[in-house]
Amino acid sequence: MRQLNKVQTVIYLLGALLMVVGAGTIMLAWQWAPYVFAAGACAFVAMQFVQTYEGTNIVVRRLRRIMLLSDFMFLLSAVLMIASTGNFLGLDYITYINYVYNKWVVTLLIAAILQLYSVHRINQELAKEAKKL
Repeated sequence: MRQLNKVQTVIYLLGALLMVVGAGTIMLAWQWAPYVFAAGACAFVAMQFVQTYEGTNIVVRRLRRIMLLSDFMFLLSAVLMIASTGNFLGLDYITYINYVYNKWVVTLLIAAILQLYSVHRINQELAKEAKKL
């Protein structure tokens, strides 16, 4: 995996911190929480896109695709979190409640589980690869 430089690492960690703060403070009905989460998700995902894998290990490539799926889910969580603050999508009330309202929790949970799994397994595979060399 390509290593991030110091500035990119700071952006990556700041994005993760903003995601945690945004997801945590939405329960306190803080008006800006979805936007804080969205900014953090954008920074976090952007830095994960920068961190590429140039090797030929098929397992790491598969895990990298899973990680990119979880990044998409983080961005979807941000959009759903912003949409849950008000029905600005123009949907009728029943459709809004069924498909949008607080569904960001499910997508965030799926994204977090996929992210944890893929990061853990990528580290294992890269360590295995380093032992072979």
